[in-house]
Amino acid sequence: MARDYYEVLGVPRTASAEEIQQAFRTLARKHHPDVNKDPGAEERFKELNDAYSVLSDPKTRQRYDRFGDDFRQIPEDYDERVAAAAGARGGRAGWAGGGGGGGVRFRSADGAGFDGSGVDFEDLFGGMFGRGGGGGGWGPVPGADQEAEIQLGVEEAYRGGRRSITLGGPNGQRSYDVTVPRGVVDGQRIRLAGEGGHGSGDAPPGDLYLRVRIKPDGRFRLEGRDIHVVAPVTPWEAALGATVPVATPGGTAKVTVPANSSSGRRLRLRGEGMPNPRGQDGDLYAEIRIMVPPELTARERELFEELAAASTFDPRRPR
Repeated sequence: MARDYYEVLGVPRTASAEEIQQAFRTLARKHHPDVNKDPGAEERFKELNDAYSVLSDPKTRQRYDRFGDDFRQIPEDYDERVAAAAGARGGRAGWAGGGGGGGVRFRSADGAGFDGSGVDFEDLFGGMFGRGGGGGGWGPVPGADQEAEIQLGVEEAYRGGRRSITLGGPNGQRSYDVTVPRGVVDGQRIRLAGEGGHGSGDAPPGDLYLRVRIKPDGRFRLEGRDIHVVAPVTPWEAALGATVPVATPGGTAKVTVPANSSSGRRLRLRGEGMPNPRGQDGDLYAEIRIMVPPELTARERELFEELAAASTFDPRRPR
């Protein structure tokens, strides 16, 4: 059984969107496989991404809170189906509660609740949509939803656009033209309507969901929608201050390096991270890395020697 997404992020079920984002950022920095070499770090990071992709979207979070781990398998018209099935049995029923990892509960016409674990869902939905077999079905069977993975580079995910993919299946390979939304993140799903399992009779097919997996990139490190890059600078740029170019998935950006900057200092460019069509864009963090020439010219060596003789700075002295 999958872990509760709130437990994964270490937040209560009442957590605000800001608290969920902060928890994810803290844990993502700790478990990102680029910085954490523990063998289980990659799986832990994927788990964090899955949890954040669900809980950061208000509508998806609402469905998760209602139906728990099975929220993706519950049809959008769930309440209507339950009401229709109850009506066929001479009563009324409706959803009355649940939770991430909890079961579904129903409420009868007299207000008494009963646990969904005692309901034969195959009988309930099967009899209603023809899954019970025989001539007493209520109609054709809609096709099942299916899921597959799609791997994207950071720049592909940042820009979005059209992409052709080929997936294998029991009936051979099939190609799809996919519109990748701009700013998709690891764990997010792309819906291809009507491309899932075939329905029976005149019933519509299910949907195909492509779960996004972002491929590792030597230039960019993602934490949710935040992008981390390295900003190489010369010793004099770090000491005197400068404006330097840095590579981003959307092109080159300019970063102002304050004077007296050391390696490891992070410069934040607000809103320059992964785009978010449904909310706030991520941020770009450029980490300063001081670089020296691979080989010094005679004049460069002379100037560095003069600096060494004149300076009293000792980076190993406690401050």
